Amino acid sequence: MKFRSTMALVALAALVSGCQNTSIRSAWFDSDFPGPPMRKLVVSGTAGSAAEARVFEDIFVGKLRAAGVDAVAGHSVRLDDPSLSEASFVAAVVGTGAQGLLLVRVLGVDTRTRVTTTMVPGGMGWGPSPWGSPRSGAWGSPTGTRVPVQQVSQYDLATVETKLFDVPTKNLVWAATTSTFNPRSVAQESPGFADLIIGQLSERGVIAVK
Repeated sequence: MKFRSTMALVALAALVSGCQNTSIRSAWFDSDFPGPPMRKLVVSGTAGSAAEARVFEDIFVGKLRAAGVDAVAGHSVRLDDPSLSEASFVAAVVGTGAQGLLLVRVLGVDTRTRVTTTMVPGGMGWGPSPWGSPRSGAWGSPTGTRVPVQQVSQYDLATVETKLFDVPTKNLVWAATTSTFNPRSVAQESPGFADLIIGQLSERGVIAVK
């Protein structure tokens, strides 16, 4: 399993108006993973720039540590160096003493169009009901006539892939694809994204949280 080829990203996830903005689309877990739960991870990702990638890694590492899992940002051991060979990349990961390597990458951001139809009052309506009767309402009010109105809006949908490898064996232990609705900046989306992924890994018993 080539570590270098799967290096990547991040960005995206979060809370918008108090609702989580990122959801799991699909996930996979190696049921033969012998454990024990990992207590230290290396987090490696890329974003639009080297600075954004470091922001992501630092935020994710902070979230892991807050959950009781030791963590190392990839950039702190030069995993973000484009000139790093695959052998050097592996050696740097092993040298951290981490049991797991978390790689995250954006598969794509798509702009989509949504068309919805809403029925709204159509204004003054004239019918056979008696003038001012309960059926027609007071004189001059609508009689229930409604017309369809279409609303067109656009939104972005980001698809992100996250993979966790067992460092000693280099085997894939857990993987997931997530979708984020209208992603904002790396700094804004990373905390929610990290919370979602950490929660999933904890539920599977892959990492040891406090």
